[in-house]
Amino acid sequence: METIPVSVLMSIYSKEKPEYFHQAMESIIKQTQQPDEILLVEDGPLTLELTTIIQEYQAKLGRQLTIVALEENQGLGTALAIGVKRCRNQLIARMDTDDVMVEQRLQKQYEAFLKNEELAIIGSNIIEFEGSIENILARKNMPQSNEEIKQFSKKRNPFNHMTVMYKKAAVEAVGNYQPLKGFEDYYLWVRLLKQNYLGLNMSEVLVYARTGVDMYARRGGLAYLLPGLKARWIIYQEGLGKINDFLFVSLAHTVISLMPNKVRGSIYQKQLRK
Repeated sequence: METIPVSVLMSIYSKEKPEYFHQAMESIIKQTQQPDEILLVEDGPLTLELTTIIQEYQAKLGRQLTIVALEENQGLGTALAIGVKRCRNQLIARMDTDDVMVEQRLQKQYEAFLKNEELAIIGSNIIEFEGSIENILARKNMPQSNEEIKQFSKKRNPFNHMTVMYKKAAVEAVGNYQPLKGFEDYYLWVRLLKQNYLGLNMSEVLVYARTGVDMYARRGGLAYLLPGLKARWIIYQEGLGKINDFLFVSLAHTVISLMPNKVRGSIYQKQLRK
Protein backbone atom coordinates (compact mmCIF):
# COMPACT_ATOMS: atom_id res chain seq x y z
CA MET A 1 0.00 0.00 0.00
CA GLU A 2 1.37 3.39 -1.05
CA THR A 3 1.29 5.99 1.70
CA ILE A 4 2.15 9.66 2.16
CA PRO A 5 4.75 10.72 4.79
CA VAL A 6 2.18 11.99 7.30
CA SER A 7 1.48 10.91 10.88
CA VAL A 8 -2.09 11.23 12.16
CA LEU A 9 -1.89 12.11 15.85
CA MET A 10 -4.70 11.26 18.27
CA SER A 11 -5.07 10.97 22.03
CA ILE A 12 -7.64 8.70 23.67
CA TYR A 13 -8.74 8.29 27.27
CA SER A 14 -11.15 6.08 29.21
CA LYS A 15 -14.30 8.20 28.78
CA GLU A 16 -14.29 8.06 24.97
CA LYS A 17 -17.25 6.23 23.43
CA PRO A 18 -16.13 3.12 21.50
CA GLU A 19 -18.57 3.68 18.62
CA TYR A 20 -17.30 7.22 18.09
CA PHE A 21 -13.69 6.05 18.13
CA HIS A 22 -14.51 3.35 15.59
CA GLN A 23 -16.07 5.96 13.26
CA ALA A 24 -13.00 8.17 13.55
CA MET A 25 -10.63 5.32 12.72
CA GLU A 26 -12.72 4.21 9.75
CA SER A 27 -12.63 7.74 8.35
CA ILE A 28 -8.82 7.62 8.49
CA ILE A 29 -8.38 4.27 6.79
CA LYS A 30 -10.82 5.36 4.04
CA GLN A 31 -8.67 8.37 3.09
CA THR A 32 -7.86 8.70 -0.60
CA GLN A 33 -4.19 8.90 0.41
CA GLN A 34 -3.23 6.79 3.38
CA PRO A 35 -1.00 8.19 6.15
CA ASP A 36 2.27 6.40 6.74
CA GLU A 37 1.44 6.39 10.45
CA ILE A 38 -1.52 6.66 12.80
CA LEU A 39 -0.10 7.43 16.23
CA LEU A 40 -2.50 6.88 19.12
CA VAL A 41 -1.58 8.05 22.60
CA GLU A 42 -3.44 6.06 25.27
CA ASP A 43 -3.78 8.69 27.99
CA GLY A 44 -3.99 6.35 30.99
CA PRO A 45 -5.79 2.99 31.39
CA LEU A 46 -8.68 2.42 28.97
CA THR A 47 -11.91 0.45 29.14
CA LEU A 48 -12.03 -3.10 27.85
CA GLU A 49 -14.22 -1.99 24.93
CA LEU A 50 -11.71 0.63 23.77
CA THR A 51 -8.76 -1.73 24.26
CA THR A 52 -10.49 -4.40 22.18
CA ILE A 53 -11.10 -1.99 19.28
CA ILE A 54 -7.47 -0.82 19.38
CA GLN A 55 -6.22 -4.41 19.31
CA GLU A 56 -8.42 -5.14 16.30
CA TYR A 57 -7.00 -2.18 14.39
CA GLN A 58 -3.46 -3.10 15.46
CA ALA A 59 -3.93 -6.52 13.90
CA LYS A 60 -5.40 -4.99 10.74
CA LEU A 61 -2.98 -2.08 10.27
CA GLY A 62 0.29 -3.48 11.62
CA ARG A 63 3.17 -0.99 11.39
CA GLN A 64 0.82 1.78 10.25
CA LEU A 65 -0.62 2.04 13.80
CA THR A 66 1.73 3.16 16.58
CA ILE A 67 0.51 2.91 20.17
CA VAL A 68 2.02 5.04 22.94
CA ALA A 69 0.57 3.90 26.27
CA LEU A 70 0.82 6.21 29.29
CA GLU A 71 0.48 4.57 32.70
CA GLU A 72 -1.57 7.44 34.12
CA ASN A 73 -3.86 10.07 32.64
CA GLN A 74 -1.70 13.12 31.85
CA GLY A 75 -4.21 15.42 30.17
CA LEU A 76 -4.47 16.41 26.52
CA GLY A 77 -1.55 18.86 26.39
CA THR A 78 0.98 16.44 27.84
CA ALA A 79 -0.35 13.48 25.86
CA LEU A 80 -0.13 15.36 22.56
CA ALA A 81 3.35 16.72 23.37
CA ILE A 82 4.53 13.14 23.90
CA GLY A 83 2.78 12.13 20.70
CA VAL A 84 4.45 14.87 18.65
CA LYS A 85 7.87 13.71 19.83
CA ARG A 86 7.10 10.09 18.93
CA CYS A 87 5.66 10.73 15.44
CA ARG A 88 8.05 9.39 12.82
CA ASN A 89 7.06 11.88 10.10
CA GLN A 90 7.73 15.60 9.83
CA LEU A 91 4.14 16.31 8.81
CA ILE A 92 1.56 15.65 11.53
CA ALA A 93 -2.23 15.74 11.07
CA ARG A 94 -4.27 16.16 14.24
CA MET A 95 -7.51 14.27 14.65
CA ASP A 96 -9.90 13.75 17.56
CA THR A 97 -11.13 10.26 18.37
CA ASP A 98 -14.80 11.16 17.97
CA ASP A 99 -14.76 13.14 14.72
CA VAL A 100 -14.99 12.12 11.05
CA MET A 101 -12.58 13.07 8.25
CA VAL A 102 -13.74 13.91 4.74
CA GLU A 103 -12.15 11.29 2.45
CA GLN A 104 -9.75 13.72 0.72
CA ARG A 105 -8.67 15.60 3.84
CA LEU A 106 -5.11 14.26 4.11
CA GLN A 107 -4.51 14.37 0.37
CA LYS A 108 -5.55 18.02 0.07
CA GLN A 109 -3.51 19.21 3.03
CA TYR A 110 -0.44 17.22 2.02
CA GLU A 111 -0.62 18.75 -1.46
CA ALA A 112 -0.78 22.22 0.11
CA PHE A 113 2.54 21.56 1.84
CA LEU A 114 4.09 20.31 -1.39
CA LYS A 115 3.07 23.55 -3.12
CA ASN A 116 4.34 25.89 -0.38
CA GLU A 117 7.61 25.14 1.41
CA GLU A 118 7.05 28.09 3.78
CA LEU A 119 3.83 26.64 5.15
CA ALA A 120 4.00 25.51 8.80
CA ILE A 121 0.34 24.81 9.60
CA ILE A 122 -2.89 24.48 7.65
CA GLY A 123 -6.42 23.92 8.88
CA SER A 124 -9.93 24.00 7.43
CA ASN A 125 -13.56 24.74 8.15
CA ILE A 126 -15.71 22.18 9.93
CA ILE A 127 -19.31 21.00 10.05
CA GLU A 128 -20.50 20.46 13.62
CA PHE A 129 -22.94 17.60 14.16
CA GLU A 130 -24.63 15.66 16.92
CA GLY A 131 -25.29 11.93 16.79
CA SER A 132 -24.88 11.25 13.06
CA ILE A 133 -23.18 13.44 10.48
CA GLU A 134 -26.57 13.99 8.82
CA ASN A 135 -27.69 15.88 11.94
CA ILE A 136 -25.86 19.13 11.23
CA LEU A 137 -25.89 21.83 13.91
CA ALA A 138 -23.59 24.49 12.49
CA ARG A 139 -20.71 25.27 10.17
CA LYS A 140 -17.59 26.86 11.66
CA ASN A 141 -15.68 28.96 9.14
CA MET A 142 -12.18 30.17 9.90
CA PRO A 143 -9.99 33.04 8.60
CA GLN A 144 -8.03 31.90 5.56
CA SER A 145 -4.96 34.06 4.93
CA ASN A 146 -1.98 34.32 7.26
CA GLU A 147 -2.75 37.97 8.07
CA GLU A 148 -6.42 37.22 8.74
CA ILE A 149 -5.39 34.36 11.01
CA LYS A 150 -3.02 36.60 12.98
CA GLN A 151 -5.73 39.21 13.49
CA PHE A 152 -8.30 36.59 14.47
CA SER A 153 -5.88 35.03 16.98
CA LYS A 154 -5.91 38.21 19.06
CA LYS A 155 -9.41 37.36 20.29
CA ARG A 156 -10.26 33.81 19.27
CA ASN A 157 -8.69 30.49 18.37
CA PRO A 158 -7.76 30.80 14.65
CA PHE A 159 -7.69 27.06 13.83
CA ASN A 160 -10.08 24.15 14.28
CA HIS A 161 -7.74 21.83 16.17
CA MET A 162 -9.04 18.56 14.71
CA THR A 163 -8.39 19.85 11.17
CA VAL A 164 -4.78 21.00 11.35
CA MET A 165 -1.73 19.53 9.66
CA TYR A 166 1.59 21.01 10.77
CA LYS A 167 5.32 20.61 10.62
CA LYS A 168 6.75 18.77 13.60
CA ALA A 169 9.92 20.89 13.57
CA ALA A 170 7.93 24.14 13.83
CA VAL A 171 5.81 22.89 16.72
CA GLU A 172 8.84 21.68 18.64
CA ALA A 173 10.74 24.90 17.94
CA VAL A 174 8.13 26.94 19.86
CA GLY A 175 7.91 24.55 22.79
CA ASN A 176 5.37 21.93 21.64
CA TYR A 177 1.97 21.49 23.30
CA GLN A 178 1.91 22.58 26.92
CA PRO A 179 -0.67 21.91 29.65
CA LEU A 180 -3.35 24.62 29.60
CA LYS A 181 -6.68 22.88 30.09
CA GLY A 182 -9.11 23.58 27.29
CA PHE A 183 -6.71 25.91 25.50
CA GLU A 184 -3.69 23.69 24.70
CA ASP A 185 -4.04 24.17 20.95
CA TYR A 186 -4.79 27.91 21.01
CA TYR A 187 -1.70 28.42 23.21
CA LEU A 188 0.44 26.59 20.66
CA TRP A 189 -0.95 28.50 17.67
CA VAL A 190 -0.26 31.95 19.14
CA ARG A 191 3.35 30.95 19.80
CA LEU A 192 3.72 29.80 16.19
CA LEU A 193 2.19 33.00 14.86
CA LYS A 194 4.28 35.17 17.17
CA GLN A 195 7.40 33.57 15.68
CA ASN A 196 6.13 34.37 12.16
CA TYR A 197 5.45 30.81 11.06
CA LEU A 198 3.10 30.74 8.08
CA GLY A 199 -0.44 29.52 8.73
CA LEU A 200 -3.39 29.08 6.36
CA ASN A 201 -6.93 27.70 6.49
CA MET A 202 -8.58 26.00 3.54
CA SER A 203 -12.03 27.37 2.70
CA GLU A 204 -13.66 23.95 2.49
CA VAL A 205 -14.91 21.54 5.15
CA LEU A 206 -12.45 18.69 5.75
CA VAL A 207 -13.74 17.36 9.08
CA TYR A 208 -17.13 16.68 10.62
CA ALA A 209 -16.76 17.57 14.31
CA ARG A 210 -18.94 15.99 16.98
CA THR A 211 -20.50 18.56 19.28
CA GLY A 212 -23.84 19.36 20.92
CA VAL A 213 -25.28 19.69 24.41
CA ASP A 214 -22.36 17.96 26.14
CA MET A 215 -19.82 20.39 24.67
CA TYR A 216 -21.89 23.43 25.59
CA ALA A 217 -22.20 22.14 29.16
CA ARG A 218 -18.42 21.77 29.44
CA ARG A 219 -18.04 25.43 28.51
CA GLY A 220 -20.06 26.75 31.41
CA GLY A 221 -19.83 27.32 35.15
CA LEU A 222 -17.02 28.37 37.44
CA ALA A 223 -15.03 25.22 36.59
CA TYR A 224 -14.65 26.58 33.04
CA LEU A 225 -14.71 30.30 33.82
CA LEU A 226 -11.75 30.61 36.20
CA PRO A 227 -9.22 28.35 34.39
CA GLY A 228 -10.35 29.98 31.14
CA LEU A 229 -9.55 33.47 32.35
CA LYS A 230 -6.13 32.30 33.50
CA ALA A 231 -5.51 30.62 30.13
CA ARG A 232 -6.55 33.71 28.20
CA TRP A 233 -4.11 35.81 30.22
CA ILE A 234 -1.29 33.43 29.38
CA ILE A 235 -2.30 33.42 25.71
CA TYR A 236 -2.44 37.23 25.70
CA GLN A 237 1.12 37.37 27.07
CA GLU A 238 2.40 34.94 24.41
CA GLY A 239 0.30 36.13 21.47
CA LEU A 240 -0.22 39.13 19.22
CA GLY A 241 -3.18 40.78 20.97
CA LYS A 242 -3.26 44.03 22.91
CA ILE A 243 -4.65 44.60 26.41
CA ASN A 244 -7.96 45.77 24.94
CA ASP A 245 -8.28 42.44 23.11
CA PHE A 246 -7.66 40.56 26.36
CA LEU A 247 -10.25 42.62 28.26
CA PHE A 248 -12.84 42.12 25.51
CA VAL A 249 -12.46 38.35 25.30
CA SER A 250 -12.32 38.01 29.09
CA LEU A 251 -15.63 39.82 29.43
CA ALA A 252 -17.18 37.69 26.69
CA HIS A 253 -15.76 34.52 28.27
CA THR A 254 -17.24 35.47 31.65
CA VAL A 255 -20.71 36.25 30.29
CA ILE A 256 -20.91 33.10 28.17
CA SER A 257 -19.59 30.86 30.97
CA LEU A 258 -22.31 32.04 33.38
CA MET A 259 -25.21 31.70 30.94
CA PRO A 260 -27.70 28.82 31.13
CA ASN A 261 -26.54 25.93 28.97
CA LYS A 262 -29.42 26.27 26.49
CA VAL A 263 -28.72 29.97 25.90
CA ARG A 264 -24.99 29.31 25.57
CA GLY A 265 -25.65 26.60 22.99
CA SER A 266 -27.81 28.98 20.96
CA ILE A 267 -25.07 31.62 20.97
CA TYR A 268 -22.42 29.11 19.85
CA GLN A 269 -24.57 28.00 16.95
CA LYS A 270 -25.97 31.35 15.81
CA GLN A 271 -23.33 33.92 16.75
CA LEU A 272 -19.96 32.13 16.96
CA ARG A 273 -20.55 29.95 13.88
CA LYS A 274 -21.45 30.80 10.29
